[in-house]
This record gives sequence, structure tokens and C-alpha cells, in this order.
Amino acid sequence: MVGSEKKSLVFAYYVTGHGFGHATRVIEVVRNLIQAGHEVHVVTGAPDYVYTIETQSPRLFIRKVLLDCGAVQADALTVDPLASLEKYNQTAVLPRDSILATEVEWLKSVKADLVISDVVPVACRAAADAGIRAVCCTNFSWDFIYADYVMSAGYHNRSIIWQIAEDYSHCEFVIRLPGYCPMPAFRDVIDVPLVVRRLHKTREKVREELGILDSQKVLIYNFGGQPAGWKLKKEYLPEGWICLVCGASEDQEIPSNFIKLPKDFYTPDAIAASDVLLGKIGYGTTSEALAYKVPLVFVRRDYFNEEPFLRNMIEHYQAGVEMIRRDLLNGCWAPYIERAITLKPCYDGGVNGGEVAARILQDTATGKHHTSHGLSGARRLRDAIVLGYQLQRITGKDIAIPEWYSLAQNELSSLTQLPNKEVLDNSSLTRQSDYFTILHGDHQGLPDTLGFLKSLAEMESSDRPQNNNKLQTRDHLAASAMFNWEEEIFVSRAPGRLDVIGGIADYSGSLVLQMPTRESCHVAIQRNHPSKHKLWKHAQARLPKEGPTAVLQIVSLGSELGNRGPTFDMNLSDFVEDGQPITYEKAYNYFARDPAQKWAAYVAGTILVLMTELGIHFEDSISILVSSGVPEGKGVSSSAAIEVASMTAVAAAHGLNIDPRHLALLCQKVENHIVGAPCGVMDQMASACGEANKLLAMVCQPAEVLGLVDIPPTIRFWGIDSGIRHSVGGSDYKSVRVGAFMGKKIIKSSASVELCSSLSNISTQQINRSNPDDADEDGKNLLETEASLDYLCNLSAHRYEASYATRLPESLSGQEFVEKYLDHDDSVTTIDKERNYAVRAPTRHPIYENFRVKAFKALLSATPSNYQLSALGELMYQCHFSYSACGLASNGTDRLVNLVQEMQHSKSSESEGGTLFGAKITGGGSGGTVSVIGRNCLRSNEQLVEIQQRYRTATGFFPYVFEGSSPGAAKFGHLQIRLLKSRQI
Repeated sequence: MVGSEKKSLVFAYYVTGHGFGHATRVIEVVRNLIQAGHEVHVVTGAPDYVYTIETQSPRLFIRKVLLDCGAVQADALTVDPLASLEKYNQTAVLPRDSILATEVEWLKSVKADLVISDVVPVACRAAADAGIRAVCCTNFSWDFIYADYVMSAGYHNRSIIWQIAEDYSHCEFVIRLPGYCPMPAFRDVIDVPLVVRRLHKTREKVREELGILDSQKVLIYNFGGQPAGWKLKKEYLPEGWICLVCGASEDQEIPSNFIKLPKDFYTPDAIAASDVLLGKIGYGTTSEALAYKVPLVFVRRDYFNEEPFLRNMIEHYQAGVEMIRRDLLNGCWAPYIERAITLKPCYDGGVNGGEVAARILQDTATGKHHTSHGLSGARRLRDAIVLGYQLQRITGKDIAIPEWYSLAQNELSSLTQLPNKEVLDNSSLTRQSDYFTILHGDHQGLPDTLGFLKSLAEMESSDRPQNNNKLQTRDHLAASAMFNWEEEIFVSRAPGRLDVIGGIADYSGSLVLQMPTRESCHVAIQRNHPSKHKLWKHAQARLPKEGPTAVLQIVSLGSELGNRGPTFDMNLSDFVEDGQPITYEKAYNYFARDPAQKWAAYVAGTILVLMTELGIHFEDSISILVSSGVPEGKGVSSSAAIEVASMTAVAAAHGLNIDPRHLALLCQKVENHIVGAPCGVMDQMASACGEANKLLAMVCQPAEVLGLVDIPPTIRFWGIDSGIRHSVGGSDYKSVRVGAFMGKKIIKSSASVELCSSLSNISTQQINRSNPDDADEDGKNLLETEASLDYLCNLSAHRYEASYATRLPESLSGQEFVEKYLDHDDSVTTIDKERNYAVRAPTRHPIYENFRVKAFKALLSATPSNYQLSALGELMYQCHFSYSACGLASNGTDRLVNLVQEMQHSKSSESEGGTLFGAKITGGGSGGTVSVIGRNCLRSNEQLVEIQQRYRTATGFFPYVFEGSSPGAAKFGHLQIRLLKSRQI
């Protein structure tokens, strides 16, 4: 309790409109303020009973006003980003001036001493306009949550984020609750313990009132309201369990072992009386599960950035078990419940955050000034970097919270370095022969491969009984539990790729030049007869009763740094329907239904493609471990590396001999049809067929390898990460591809019309007994070729300029195109009739890019000189600005290219004969990595470091540099390993 004060204060407490969760914690702070004799006006959109069930007082006033909307959810687990931003725009942006005027007048009318916000942005600005101090009390702020949504709606929506952040900046400080997210808008913070609602009844009393026997175990089912269409069945619960259902509708039918709680039942009492809680992760659920030491079985939500931080807290205190979404919906609950009941939640922190927060609020309202936190500046910088990281994301990628945020609360060291940056010293690794016998293949002394073998050995060690008490991440535990360590394991390796030149012209048939990166993905795979496989308990529970069936289990190492599940499993029979492989469309929908596990499409999709395209039958169970050092969202083909490594491993384990080129084409089908990203094939080809320190030259029609091009010893290539996430699933890449295919169709149509006219003229000449000359015949042949144009890059630049450039519109609506041309003849993209597409620039780019790449390839074999380097660099610059003309630029990549130009033309470089000579954006554009060409000398590396420093000064982001190369998957082959008997127990 706060304690008595002579003066009764007036608090205006604004509560966000996002569900009831915020209201439940506000209740506890309000109760303490009222107990201290103060007056509290709660501004909320929640029903009165949410507040009055806890506090009934003449000093509590509830004003029903909705000033923000939170996140719009289709159901308890599905957030609609576009609808959320649109509703916020309608609720808080358009009527902003009216809201501010109303709230300022109201605050003055009630004579508020302090404004508290959880976490309504406009309330903070209204307080400032009214001349009243303001404080926020929360574990997250809406600028961070909405940062994940703006990329779905478009860059122009960033103004919403800046406005929210500006509103929050009017607060003096934030009272920060445990499990907090980055909140850079707030100048200072005061940390408090968990804010938890107090109990009204004992565990025994609640169970007695609900008729629960002492022998019965209780599950409480709480998803913030029973979602429509979610059926509950008796067999969902283990024997001897009953379930308390929160938020069920009045007409909801439930089985006999389920108890429907009344709408106004006090939830904390029900949670404390239960043995396990099943629900989604939110602050209220998390705080009460921790406070009352009730294990939480949770199911992830997509598009809610608060969740990874709360999940980390739950798992840190050994209070959480993750349930796969499809197991929730299909009723496979028992394995998770049985696992949860064995947990011993160990939260030992305070649970009096409501009282502590109320005391701070009282002190602030009476004029006390909060002393600045000693690490405030560093904290705001760290939080601002994470918020910027979110704003740079491209939709279609899972959210990723940098590891350093959760691990380093008080320091800013190594903020942007990637874990694969450091060079592993072979001598620091125990020899692979100390762990495994290599039955086939050669690790080739690659440091990352030696490191991967070491990590496998550590997993095997953690699976031993004497070591299973050691603290392990969930991905490592899951991996150690799925392998039969005494059996053979196959290991594959596939690198990412640096797009030196060619880029997005690949889908138009261009020549491309690609270099495998040093960074790579490793996959370990084991196949076992279904009667001998080691299955996770929830996978065992899903098996049919008639006997063993083949199961696929996948673990993705490092996935917990983002918001995706670390494991995936399925019965391989799910890929079969009526004796045939399911369609790619059904597979796409299968993986898309759970965003937390959508990543598995890259790996499991390789199996379906092999079934469909090669007729392979998979009768054994398969266990796959994926460990990728190719960073995501950087434009260096992390997805292709995973696909190629996965398919190579599957092929090796099943004795399949697939030509590297064919394997790359099969992997492209995974990405195009099962993942749903319309990429060309150069990424998979470079990963599969490339060789270290050489450029793979390939004509993408569809994938004809011309050979490997030696990189002259005087030349070197680097990649510099802009920090802006790239995705071929992004809307810009897709629209540019659609525009290029539209352009090709228009060119073919124009050539056909001209050909018909030409043939008509020839017929007229023959009627008049006049023979057409050879020039007419040549012109007819040329038009015939262009009327049947298969790849846009087969049209020469001079023919494009002479005959078609002026015929192409700058842009065209999807509706207009479809009405005139019916279809754009691209199997992996669709035309949105409501959208306007750029046509001329996307069509022009691959035609000229093909010419640039041919010239680049020829120049590489020229006599080494500054002229050679200058010409190569000029071609890269031209490529970059052609990307920009297509709309695939980004502030970060443009800045890096400009820095290279400045460095190239600096007086010091010119006096030294030049070191860096050119740069271009890579891959699909719209962010990602910039490729740089320069002289292979120490001064070039020094200049790259200087560029890194300048970029950090301008953006706050220290860019990672990709340097070096490694063999492609085919050149590496595969390893077949077996654990040494001396290590087996």
C-alpha cells in the first residue's frame, strides 16, 4: 500500500484499447492509489466490470473513451498488420486535433495532477498541452509493435511510428515492467517488480466452489476469449484432468471434463487454483503464471513484437512449454501438459509492482523529480537501434530480435557483429577424429564445418543422463533428443552467394556472375526405420494407432533469436493424398498456416519436391538439424543455402545421385512454389555449383552453366551489409518482376503486329509480281524471333532502343494490361488488377544488364590495369542506378555506394592509383548487401573499415563485411559420420 498523504491527488489514467490485458494490470496500480486516498479517472474502452470487480470506490471514475486500438486480431493467435494500422489511423490519426482539444479541456476540468498512460500515445501529448506532467507504465510501447506492421503497409506509414514516438517523448519517464521491449522514445526509466493482481480466494476455496476433487489435475484454458471455430473435445485432456475455460460464449458446447467459467470470474483465482495454464503470451498471463508458479503452455502469435521478450522471461524462470499451433487446434494437448506439470517455476522476484508503481506516481504528482538513470543514454541508443532494425524489415520474414539485446542489458559492445564473423582457429577446435569417424567425405579443413561437428558432439554429450541437468537451449535439447547417436549421420554444407553482377536479370534469362560466400549452412540428417526412430513426445502422441509411421523432425539452431519455433515435425504421410504427392499449392498453405513454423517449408519442401519431380518414396523417418551461418535478410541467399544443403543431405542419406544443376533447379521449385517467393535460379545454382574464389558464370535460360571464371589475383570482391533487410518475398521485387514480364509480352505483341503487317506487304508485292528483297526477308525473320521471344535478355539493346523503347508505357495498371494482353506468362507471380506497375524501367534493366555482364566477364580476362578496374567498377555503378530506376533502391544501399564513390575519387586514392572502383546493390534489391570491387591490397581493406565507420556515424549501424569464399555444395560433397565407440555410453 502506498501510505497516507494529506493532499488527495487526482490521477488521469489512460488505458490502451488492446483487449483487457492492460486493464488487468492497471487495476492493481489504481487500487493502491485509491487506497492511499487519491482520486483516479480511468479513460478506457474496456467494460466497467473489469475495474469494479477489484475496486469499488467513490474515488474511482470510469470514462469510456477509445483513443487507440492496439492490434487487430482475426482470432486469438492471428494479428492483421494492415487492419491494425488502418484502424489506428481512423481511431487516433485522422481525429488527432479533435482528440487533443477534447482531452486538454477534460484534463483541466478534472484538475488532474498527473497523467498516466498504459500506453496511449496521444495522452502524453495532451498532458503536455495541458501543462500536466505525464508518466507511462508499461512493458512495451506501440511504436515498437507497429514497427513490424509498417513494412506490410508501405514505407509511407512510418509517419505513424514517428508520431507515436514523439507523443511518448513528452513523458518524464516510463515505469518499466519486467519482460520489457525496447522503448527508445522514453528519456528515462524506473524498473519495478511484476504488477500482479492479488488473490481473492484460496486455491482450496476455488476448487471447492467449482466442484474439483483433490485427486484431479486442473488445466486453465485462457486465450482472451474463446475463438470462433475452436472445438473442444474430451480426449484433448490427459486422464484425470479437467479444464477451466475462460471467455467461452454462452452457446459454446463443451465436454464433461471441461468447466465453463462465468464471464466475470476472477481469473487470478482460477490460475492460482490450476496446475497448468494453456494460453497465449501476454503480460497479464505471464505475470500471473510466474507469480503463482503455474507452468504456462503457450502458443505463439504472429506479428506481435512483445512476445519474444516475455517468452525469454518465461523460459528463464523455467515456467514455459511451447505448443505447436496445429497441435492446439487438433487437440494434441497431452504431451505438452504432461511436460509442463514436471516443471518447477522458479520466479523469485517481487510481485508488488502495483504498490511500487503507485508510490512512484504519488511522488511524481507531488512534485518530486525523477533522477536520470545512469545508463539512460546507452539504453536509448540500444533501444533505438532495435527499433530501427524493426523498421528496416521486409514483410514475409520472421521477426528477429538481435541476440545482444537480450544478453547485454547494460553494454553496447559488438552490437552488430554476426556470430559467424570471427575466424575459427583450427587449433582451438578439438580434432573431429576425437568425436566421429568419418566414413565418407572430407571436411576440407573448413573452420565452420569443424565447428559444426564439434557442436554435434556437444549435443550428443548433453543427451547423456549424467549431463542432462546442464542448462541447454531448447533447440540443442530438441536436436540431442531426436538423433540415434550410435547410428550414421550425413552432413552437407552449402554457402550463400555474393551477387557480383547480374542480379534480378536472372528471371529474364541474363548471364550472371556469382561468388559463393565464406558463410554457409550445414545440415545433419539421419534416417531410421519408423520402429526405431526417436520422437519427441508430442510427435509420438500424433502417431496413428495402427502402427509406426514415418515422421519428419526438424530443428533450426538459433531460431530462438527470432520469433519462430525452433522445431518442426510432421508425419510424412501428410505429403500424400490418394496415393500421390500433394500439390505445391496445398503444401504452401500447409506451411503458411502457422507463421512460427513457416520456416520449415525451406527444409521439408525439398522432400515434397523430390517426391513430386523424381517420384522418390520416403518410407523411413527423417531427422534433420539445420545450422546456418548465412545471415538472413542480407541479400546473400540464406534461403538458397538452406534449400541446397537440405536437398543435398536428403539425397546423400537416401543414396540419390542428383546432378548439381538439376538439384539447384529442384531447389528453386521449393522456393517458388512451396515457400512462395518468386526468385530466379542463380541463387541455388551458385550455392550448389560454385567453387571457392571463382565466379560462377551462368546463363539463366533456365540454368546453363558456362563455367567458372577465375578472379584475377589483382582484383577482390566484398559485400557490405546495409542493415536493411531484403526479401524476394517483398512487394517491390514482385512488382518489378511483373513489370518485366509485362514488358516482354508487350514487345512480343508489338512484334507480332508488325510481322503481320510485313507479311501482308509481301503478299501484296507477290500479287503485283514484285519480289521482296533480302532486306525484307531478314526483317521478317527478325520479327518472327522477337514475336516468339522466350527470354527478355535475348533481345539486344540496340533492337530494344530502335523498335520498342518508345512503345512501352512508363507504367500500366494491372486492369489495363489484363484487358489487352490477358496474361503476362509468368508462372510464379500474379497480376493485381488494382495495382499500377512500372513497365519501361523493369523491362529495360535486364536487357542492358545482360550486356553489362557480358562486358564484365570479358574484362576480367583483360590485362590488369587501372583501366580494367575502372571499367569493371563503372559497369557495377550502372547496374546499381538501373536498380534504382526500377524502384529497388534503399537509403542504406545508396549511402554505401556513394561512400565507395567518395572513397574512389578522394585525393588520397587517386594519388595511390585507386583502390576501390565500384559498387552495386545485390540480389532482389530494396536493401540487403552492396557488392564492391577493388584492388586486392591492404589499402582496400583499410578503406572498407573507413566506410564502415562513416556508415555507423550516419546511421548508427556498423555494417558487416562479407569477405572470402568457400566451395559450393557439389564441390564439398557430403560427410558420412559415426560417433566413436569410445564416446558411446
